[in-house]
Amino acid sequence: MDELSQAKVPFFFMTDFLMENVEVFQENQIEDLGLLIDFEGFKKMDKLHHQPDDFQFEAFPQSLESYRKGFDFVQDNLKAGNSYLANYTCKTEVKTNLSLDEIFYLSTSKYKVHYPERFVFFSPETFVEIVDDRIFTHPMKGTIDADLENAVEVLKNDAKEKAEHYTVVDLLRNDLSMVADEVQLDEFQRIDLIKTHNKNLYAMSSEISGTLKHEFRGKIGSIMKTLLPAGSILGAPKPKTLEIVLEAETYSRGFYTGVCGWFDGENLDSCVMIRFLEKENTKLYFKSGGGITHLSKLDDEYQEMKNKIYVPIY
Repeated sequence: MDELSQAKVPFFFMTDFLMENVEVFQENQIEDLGLLIDFEGFKKMDKLHHQPDDFQFEAFPQSLESYRKGFDFVQDNLKAGNSYLANYTCKTEVKTNLSLDEIFYLSTSKYKVHYPERFVFFSPETFVEIVDDRIFTHPMKGTIDADLENAVEVLKNDAKEKAEHYTVVDLLRNDLSMVADEVQLDEFQRIDLIKTHNKNLYAMSSEISGTLKHEFRGKIGSIMKTLLPAGSILGAPKPKTLEIVLEAETYSRGFYTGVCGWFDGENLDSCVMIRFLEKENTKLYFKSGGGITHLSKLDDEYQEMKNKIYVPIY
């Protein structure tokens, strides 16, 4: 990735959560593989050849008691001071009458990718953008059912959600300072509406920016290696929290919560691979979760995990 970006050669990349698998494609290789990509500044897609008559989607989440085991393990570590924010996620079997490529075409999101016969995701969360040696990150933390009364005010003022968002903003500001100077908070607690087939959600984001250090300019690979895993989908402090998450979760995240991006020869746009639907043999699984703090309540976190099992088709 460093070699390509220093030579100003455009490429698309994907890295899994643990950075054990990194795939890099130049533009002709994207077409050969059949990857479907829909970013604001880069698209590799055709048109959907037919419009399904209806959309059916059913989720089969684990029981509250099963969820409690991982939740309690995370909480015990938080109380012991081993972490102060841990992103705990789950894998849920789902059934739908649509194929993964149909979901790609029919869903609406800022970032969409379909990897043939493997997964599709429709992520609302930017990881980092690089424009003219300025780097921007947009941590997203905190969601609420948009139909609740005074939902925006409730989200912004909820003690647990505030603590979670403040922690991630502070973590990402520190992360960005490893690759950039003059790091600053540009926007705080912005609220975005996310529409789904089931219910609408409000999500809370902030924007942090800085000027790339000289030694990182033109080195997309080095930047990613320094910043990953993404703080918003792991927690803090990173090394110990990673240990906690890997023990609490009963499955492998794989590319879920990894990062992918498009380098156009000059600038970079990348996203966190969340809102993730994966094919395993003949079954489909949706991966979702949320940040746990010492203020978290079991029932609320279980509901948030289920709320995020959706497809933005409406």
